[in-house]
Amino acid sequence: MSTHDVIIVGGSYAGMAAALQLVRARRRVLIIDAGKRRNQAAADSHGFLSQDGADPAEIARTARQQLQAYPTLTWVEDVALDASGTRDAFSVATAASGTFSARRLLLATGVSDELPSIDGIGERWGKSVFHCPYCHSYELDQGEIGVIAAVPMSIHQAQLLPEWGNVTFLLNEALELDAAAREELVARGLRIEATPIARIEGHADVVLADGRQLSFAGLFTASLNAPSTPIAQTLGCALMETPLGTQLQTSEAKETSVAGVFACGDVARMPHSVSLAVADGAWAGAQIHRTLVWPTAG
Repeated sequence: MSTHDVIIVGGSYAGMAAALQLVRARRRVLIIDAGKRRNQAAADSHGFLSQDGADPAEIARTARQQLQAYPTLTWVEDVALDASGTRDAFSVATAASGTFSARRLLLATGVSDELPSIDGIGERWGKSVFHCPYCHSYELDQGEIGVIAAVPMSIHQAQLLPEWGNVTFLLNEALELDAAAREELVARGLRIEATPIARIEGHADVVLADGRQLSFAGLFTASLNAPSTPIAQTLGCALMETPLGTQLQTSEAKETSVAGVFACGDVARMPHSVSLAVADGAWAGAQIHRTLVWPTAG
């Protein structure tokens, strides 16, 4: 079993950006990827310089094609099941391709999204229900926007979105607003709807428990996040709580609490977007390379 310099678990935007730095340094890199991009339901990507409006699947395909031109890259389409070891001697077991070893590990696994428990929200996630206003709000053409409360951070989301349209804040029994918060929201021009949501229909039509229907150009909500696989916890990597859930704790050099294990992208930073994931991955790749050049670094 040959040893790679780096195994990257997760071959989406952050993982590939990290890999690019490493293969350009002629390091032997293995990407293990299960092919489950978080934004696979989205038809277009916005806010990524030179790729504004592009199909996110095409961005990923192009990136992979460019990476595979480098002879030191190996790509395995498989599910990483487990990881163990210490710095300079890690191993990753997969569902179908066996076990691989590496000197360093990079976790770019992404996160899972726990959405509010509302009938119809899941199938519209990434299509007409979003989390990032910078990624999706402009295309709503200053129309009617609904914000579905889920966590305390939802108040900040609601306060921001009037930049892009007329906003209704749907409390859905998830939040209780104090007088100060309510006053601030009203001052921003928001309408506040306290009636619970029964379901979402059509494009983004919210049916309330009292039978009323509110139609929107798009809906926003703050999903709760957690690492998409338990591999980091198996390795003993420390977690940290954020306003939107749980992520991996990393240093400025993107190293986790376990020496030699690094993390980048949505699983290791917030907020989340393609451009931020790419930047985070590029930085992580360069920092991992530094520890390979100077073993006492990091």
